[in-house]
Amino acid sequence: MKFYKGLILFIIINFGALGVGSWLMNDGPQSEWYIHLNQAPWTPHGWVFGVAWSSIMLLFSVYMAYLIQTDRSQKVILLFSFQFILNVFWNYLFFNQHLITLGLLNILFLTLLMFYFLVAFKHSLKNKTFYVLPYCIWLLLATSLNLYIALYN
Repeated sequence: MKFYKGLILFIIINFGALGVGSWLMNDGPQSEWYIHLNQAPWTPHGWVFGVAWSSIMLLFSVYMAYLIQTDRSQKVILLFSFQFILNVFWNYLFFNQHLITLGLLNILFLTLLMFYFLVAFKHSLKNKTFYVLPYCIWLLLATSLNLYIALYN
């Protein structure tokens, strides 16, 4: 039963992050500013982002529910909180304030942090570590999109 309480908690927190991030980005991908940027040729269609982030946050919630069962340390809570802040803040930096380079630094830190999650807790979570892998892979794509925009705009 402990697992399911943790899962529900992390689903609420992670989808809350998506909601706050969406609110902070204003019109985001539909804004005139974004539409007129030189974007990477591999940029997915807009609907892909919603599906990807929803799936990633669901899987990350499962990952965190397992992790918090095995390690309730302040370190895990601090790392998760830092991930939350970086995830939400990128939307504000990039879409709201148009700070492409700061957004790139932000997403680079987020990517490194998520790969840290992948590696640091693999011994305690074993195969459950793979629940965080889609987040890591998606962040590599998102970082490449942000980098392309930083270089070509």
